Amino acid sequence: MRNAILISAAALVAGLTAFQFAASAEKGEGVRELAGALAQANLPLEHGIAASAREGVPISAKYETEDDGDELQLSVYTMKDGSYETDAETGDVRPAQASFSEVIVDYSTGKISKVIPIQGGEDLAAARTQRQAMAQAARSLESATAHAVTANRGYRAVSAMPALENGHPVAKVLLLGGGEWKTVDEKLD
Repeated sequence: MRNAILISAAALVAGLTAFQFAASAEKGEGVRELAGALAQANLPLEHGIAASAREGVPISAKYETEDDGDELQLSVYTMKDGSYETDAETGDVRPAQASFSEVIVDYSTGKISKVIPIQGGEDLAAARTQRQAMAQAARSLESATAHAVTANRGYRAVSAMPALENGHPVAKVLLLGGGEWKTVDEKLD
């Protein structure tokens, strides 16, 4: 009986290890595809962040390939605080909820090609988390990203994601240079 349990546990560990290896290999393939696709993108990420600002405050940005891995796009999440709304029945005035959008910036021209409202699911959850970090920021995401690129010659920014670390906002900037990937943290406060 004990041997059967040990064999089952070993099979489970082997299966989980194989699954993790397959997922890691798939992710590695996606990273290679993204690196190759970035060769066609002339627009620095920080310029795409600046272009998206007319649609709200940029709270995250990334170059990504669509699910099929063929089409590269520059995606920036933005937020607009809803200032105030008035309750029609009571006349009470209260702060409105923020609205979020995914802004697709054309990486060839630097112009906005599409604005998609974020209304639910994982995208909305991510936008709300990013908003919390950016609400405490004294620096813009664009500024932090530009600084990371300047401090790391030969690299370009691929993504910039805000986070709270020990109660302080930081931008985690993913950089690519000469086939090498690295992530740097830029303080936002």
